[in-house]
Amino acid sequence: MSWQPEMDELRRRQEMTARMGGADKVKRQHDGGRLTVRERIDRLVDKGSFREIGSIAGKAEYDGKNDLVELTPSNAVMGRAKIDGRPVAVTGDDFTVRGGSADATIKEKAIFIERYANQYRVPIVRLIEGSGGGGSVKTIETTGRANVPGVSGWEWTVRNMGTVPTVGLGLGSVAGLGAARLAATHYSVMVKETSAMFVAGPPVVNRLGPQQFGKQDLGGWEIQLRAGAIDEAADSEDEAFALARRFLSYLPSSVYDTPPRGPRTDDPDRREESLFEAIPRDIRKVYRVRSIVEKIVDKGSFFEMGKLYGRPVATGLARIDGWPVAVMASDPMFYGGGWTADACQKVARFVDLAETFHLPVVYFCDCPGFLIGLEAEKSGVIRQGVRTMSAMFQTTVPWCTFIIRNAFGVAGAAHQNGARLNWRYAWPSGRWGSLPLEGGIEAAYRADIDAASDPKAKMAEIEERLNKLRSPFRSAETFWIEEIIDPRDTRKILCEFVETAAPVRGTGPTTHCMRP
Repeated sequence: MSWQPEMDELRRRQEMTARMGGADKVKRQHDGGRLTVRERIDRLVDKGSFREIGSIAGKAEYDGKNDLVELTPSNAVMGRAKIDGRPVAVTGDDFTVRGGSADATIKEKAIFIERYANQYRVPIVRLIEGSGGGGSVKTIETTGRANVPGVSGWEWTVRNMGTVPTVGLGLGSVAGLGAARLAATHYSVMVKETSAMFVAGPPVVNRLGPQQFGKQDLGGWEIQLRAGAIDEAADSEDEAFALARRFLSYLPSSVYDTPPRGPRTDDPDRREESLFEAIPRDIRKVYRVRSIVEKIVDKGSFFEMGKLYGRPVATGLARIDGWPVAVMASDPMFYGGGWTADACQKVARFVDLAETFHLPVVYFCDCPGFLIGLEAEKSGVIRQGVRTMSAMFQTTVPWCTFIIRNAFGVAGAAHQNGARLNWRYAWPSGRWGSLPLEGGIEAAYRADIDAASDPKAKMAEIEERLNKLRSPFRSAETFWIEEIIDPRDTRKILCEFVETAAPVRGTGPTTHCMRP
């Protein structure tokens, strides 16, 4: 006697679960412009690398002889795979089975894959569509009782934020615990037009008042991207998969490794002549900081994150001579680069990401200070600002700052970890102080100006005198700024920095575990 009957039974059960929710539900998924979970996994990971775990877990129906009649799979497909040759953990919601609701969930599967990622130190990618298993109104009827809210296994989600790169892709309607799983990531993407994210969807919200919402009105990609709830929006599912793969390429498999060096495809001695005049002499004129960043980092390597949130600061990953780095750059197109409350929150989270995964930080600073005024005060900008500065002072990663224009006030001071040795350079266009002269002269010299026979001329005289005193060369004389450089040498200096920083990046968990 062989074990063939058992193998035949295994294959029969696997064929049943491979049908997912049935042909009609699969068709409905495709008609809605969305792939099935198994199609998604195939397109995300390296061909042939997916090894499913729990392939026949689900709800079984037996006849009077205890023979299997039908097997409806759990609405989660998960297992091991590889992305660009590197092991990863993958889990995906199957919307064709009860719309990803709790009634078709086996919680142990979700916990297993999170534990696998954490204990075997591999990145995890979540393909999310549905409520994610927290519970539904129908659960009351199917179980005969109302559950006390709780999220079994959430501790592994929290631990993974401080241990392995975690990516969430919102690929349909994502609500409740599903939305929480999407937000609890280092990098999150929604697909435009076909995905939506909310705490509670339109059927619940529309009962609360006369205003009625559709999915996109309530939780569309533009709303969530501008709110900072997600990091990016893609035009298609395939583009979302490509973004996930690219994000992971900058990071180590876990905090116990250092970020690997990528291909060295760009000349470290390359000089960009246009950088010499990139910052206008007229301080009232703005410029486009992304073009500056892209001319300095390895060509085509800047990977921006959160572009519609906290817009006075652009953040993203890049490579310098192949080495991955975390890049921040002030954007004067928004509030002149002044820090708003949401910009502070964005920077704090980004700095935590760099610290968690041992990425050196490169900051192109042009910060005139915190945003001022009534609305800024109402937003609690100072609390958010000092929280961000505290996050910077908790970092241990190598840090290199280029002051390319402004550095004023407390927000301007938050351009490095002042408790550690950092590399800091100024372009000739650099300006700094407790506050800008513009607007400050009248307050500081009011008596002199009022007493002058020609107040306007007196004002010009004071301004000319102070401008000479605040020259960056005066600061360099006393070593208040370490070095003033030719902007065209910035890339070469950065390439030297990353080589110097590589051996001291360190490994292991950070003392302040990252939170979403």
